[in-house]
This record gives sequence, C-alpha cells and structure tokens, in this order.
Amino acid sequence: MTVREIINLLEELGTMLDLKEDNPFKSRAYFNAARSLELYGGDVIELIRSGKIADEKGFGKALVEKLTELVQTGKMSYYEKLRAEIPDGLFDMLKIPGLGAKKVRAIYNELGIRSIGELEYACRENRLRDLSGFGQKSQDKILDGIGRFKKYSERFLIPVVEPQATDILNYMMQHHDLEQIQLAGSLRRRRETLKDIDLVGACPAEKRTAIMQYFVAYPGAETITGQGETKSSLVLNSGVSCDLRLVENSAFAFALHHFTGSKEHNTQMRQRAKAQNLTMNEYGLFAEGSAKSLPAPDESAVFKLLGLSFIPPELREAQGEIEAAGQGELPELPEESDLCGLLHMHTTWSDGAVSIAGMAEAAKQMGLSYIGITDHSRSAIYANGLSIERVHKQHEEIDRINAEHPDFVILKGIEADILPDGSLDYPDQVLATFDFVIASVHSSFNLSEEQMTERICKAISHPLVDILGHPTGRLLLAREPYPLRMEQVLETAARHNVAVEINANPHRLDLDWRWGRKAKELGLKTVICPDAHNPAGLQDFRYGVGIARKAWFSADRVLNTLSAGELQAWFRQRKGKP
Repeated sequence: MTVREIINLLEELGTMLDLKEDNPFKSRAYFNAARSLELYGGDVIELIRSGKIADEKGFGKALVEKLTELVQTGKMSYYEKLRAEIPDGLFDMLKIPGLGAKKVRAIYNELGIRSIGELEYACRENRLRDLSGFGQKSQDKILDGIGRFKKYSERFLIPVVEPQATDILNYMMQHHDLEQIQLAGSLRRRRETLKDIDLVGACPAEKRTAIMQYFVAYPGAETITGQGETKSSLVLNSGVSCDLRLVENSAFAFALHHFTGSKEHNTQMRQRAKAQNLTMNEYGLFAEGSAKSLPAPDESAVFKLLGLSFIPPELREAQGEIEAAGQGELPELPEESDLCGLLHMHTTWSDGAVSIAGMAEAAKQMGLSYIGITDHSRSAIYANGLSIERVHKQHEEIDRINAEHPDFVILKGIEADILPDGSLDYPDQVLATFDFVIASVHSSFNLSEEQMTERICKAISHPLVDILGHPTGRLLLAREPYPLRMEQVLETAARHNVAVEINANPHRLDLDWRWGRKAKELGLKTVICPDAHNPAGLQDFRYGVGIARKAWFSADRVLNTLSAGELQAWFRQRKGKP
C-alpha cells in the first residue's frame, strides 16, 4: 500500500459519502485527511503504523483505526462495505466535466441511471432537460463531455465509427494510383459495436510506398502506429484505429473477403476449399501444387469458385450461411429503399424534441409515405407519459393533420409500459383506440429470469399488443440485457402473431441479430423502428436494416416494407377486425 494509494482511497471515500448524501462534514473529513497526508513531509506509512497519526489535526479515533487497518492488512472493511453499495458506473459519471457528486446522485436517484451509456441515452431522449438542477444547456454539456470521455474507449457504437470511416475512404479514393478500395471488417458486416476500421486497397506494387505515405498523412490522423508497404495503421482523432492493407489487383477480391471476416466464416470457407483440394487465403484460391491463384474479379466470383452463391457481408458470421449458399437458400435481404414508413417515434407530447407535424415533415423529406407516433404511456412519468385525456387530445391532432395531408398517413400508436406483473398501463378501451400498440419494458430490470420471461410473455399475449419493443432492454456498451428466456418469448410472440421490433437506435439494436434464425424458424415478423426523439433520429433506421439483414430476415418479413394501407390491414387482421 503506497502513500498515493492511501490518499486516493481517502478521496474516494469522501466521494462515496457525497454520492450517498451522507453528512457533508463526514465526507469533508476524508478529503481533508487526504490533503493533510499529501502535504505531510515525513514517512506517512510509519506515521500510521506507529499510531502517531492520532496526534495530527483532523485524524480522530475512527479514522486512525481505519488507516491502521489499511496499512496492516492492505484492506479497509469500511471502504469495501461502502464501495459495494454504489454502482461502478457512478464513478465513471464523475469523470464527465460538469458532473459532481451532487448531480450524479440526482441522476441516479431520480432516473435510476447507473452508467455513462445509460446517461448518454437519457440525454438523447431529453431526460435531463426537465430534471431539477439541469436544463438544456447542462444536458448538451454532459453529452459533449461523454463524447470526450468515450474517445479512447476500446469499442465504439456505429455512429462514432461510420462517419470517419466514410471520410477516410473518400480521402483515399482521391489517390489516382489506387485501382480499388473498400471498407472491410466488422463495419462492413454491420456488427453492433466496432473496434476499428479496416480498408483494403489494390494497386501496382511499385505504387504502394506513395499510397501509404498519403494514407498516414490523413488529416484526421492523431497517431501513426505502423507504416509498411502492405499494411499501415493509424489512430484517428476519434480514438478509433484504422488499418489499410494493399494487395495486387488480382488478389483484391480474396483480400476483401478475408479482411471482411468474420474469422469463423473464413475458417469454414478454408475448410470448404480444402475439401475441394484447394488452398484459400487472403491472396487467392490455389489448386494443389499451383502458385497461381484461380481468377476472381470480384467477391461473387470467389464464392462461385467454391460452388456458392454470393453471401452478403452481414451474414458472414458462421451461422449456417455457407451451407445455405451451397443449397441456394439464402434469404432475399431487405434494402433501405424497401421501407415505406417508420414506426416508433416520440414527439413533444412525451419526451421528443419536435411536434407530430415536424416528425411527419421530416419523414416526407426522406421519401416515406407514413409514420407511426408512439409517445410514452402514462406510467412513464419521467418521460411525460400520456394520461388518458391527453391520448384523446393527441388523436384529435393526428386526425387533423391527416385531413390536411391526404398524401401522407400518420398512424396512432403508443409505446405502452409493460408493468412488473405483465399488465399494461391503460385499460383495454383506451388501447383499442390506437392503430397499433408497442409494448416495452422500461423499469424493474432486476426481476429474475423466470419473472421477466413471464412478465413479457403475459404482455405479448394481450390481444391488443401488436409489437414487442426492444425485447432484451440492452443498451450497448452500457447495460446488459435483462435476464430472459428469449426462445420462450419468441415462441409466445409467434403463437400470438405479435411482431418483434428491431429497435434501430444505435444504442440498442435490439432484437439481437443472433436470434434471427430462431425468429425465421418460427415465422415471426419484425418491424425496423428508429425509436426517434427528433427528426435526425429517423435516419437511424439504416442501422436497423443492417441488423435485420444480419438476422436473416427477408424483406417480406419486415412489416414496414408494406404500404400504409397494407400495414393497417395487417394490424386489423391480427386483432380479428374487419
């Protein structure tokens, strides 16, 4: 136990007491003690071990006993007890500029937020805007601080990586000696979180040095971590790493396939090649005894050489895609252009930033023909959830806007809270007034796996529930899914013909794509929903399309590929209405 560790521990004790809203004089005593030890000119360890610290100002009997225990055993039971009572994420939140213990305590006590990821999500949903002691400026400042804190995180959400990946790709495409270049890696496969950016380029061997010099001179680079003729690496000013690999043009398709991955997919591809007496690597596909690769001008040709149809990058996860490609059974995956409308969005009626008309206009500008408004239900007090009276008033407003704009349809929806017992927070006569109902869990995440499963299954068994919202409750890089028997939930949804949402908010991307094959087996429908709280959030639907593709959903199983009339008919039909 060093002196610095003792000082840090005392400061942390003071912080923990502030977080617990203990006696402020008590927390100040620990901060003062830390300061005194920092300024002490002698041997602090010996001062404590000898007991002479009791003669120093500010060190009472209780504190002396705690420090003596710490020096003698390397532990302090009081510290460990207090530390166990406070969520780890609250300490991370204290690293955000402008967030002291008082504000973190308020955020935790009022909103139940336990991590930076949850805090960012809450800010983007305007949770802090109306919280006492905060406001719009505080919320914006916290978001800015979170961005700086996350800069050097190990993994990143797609919106952090994708813009810079696109920028550096466009930058590299300006080099006239590059014959081809594409993004590869987990971004191309549309994984939900990313570690780095991979670029694969093709050029003549004699041009590599100049191209690599151009790459490492990228204006957005912060650090050059490697520079060679075939591979160079940067750390960008976002904190994301970026690798560029260069190959001959004849090897480009093989390199692009290899560096797109996944590793497990590549292993299975090599095994398939081996079964056909071929050797496959990032430079080509070689017949036994030959040093020259079989020709493949593009990735489709690579797959064709092995008797496979083209496997889209999103499916390359060793989830049965090679077998399906060999049998011609890959699904027709949805494209962004297939979506006719978007459901699940919030307005100023609850916790959104703009009006219903504002969201409708933004959707029309995107070329969509309908939206479904789903403000929060009355249990969501923190989100200004709708009382029954306000539901009726909102419906009147939607009717008026629809009458004024006959070329665009606004559907009346609600994101109803699934209460801990599995019931919903409106009576049936109110739920029946909506065109569709999304049921979601927003509270009581600490139920057991059995309780949470029963809770959700009961809710989606309700005849007026059309869609299960963000099924696992996860927040990527922030909150783990709640315990849940997902297979049972999917089976219940299929039995009651309830669609399962793919929540396209990049903090959620939930349904997890890994459950897609089971959903397909059960014949489940999905809806790609942005969960937007402002017009810009509508664009998040793109991330949901990527997840739908990874989950093997064909376009005809995505409900919002239907027209407004077809979708309304589906909702009515599943409820047994004419």
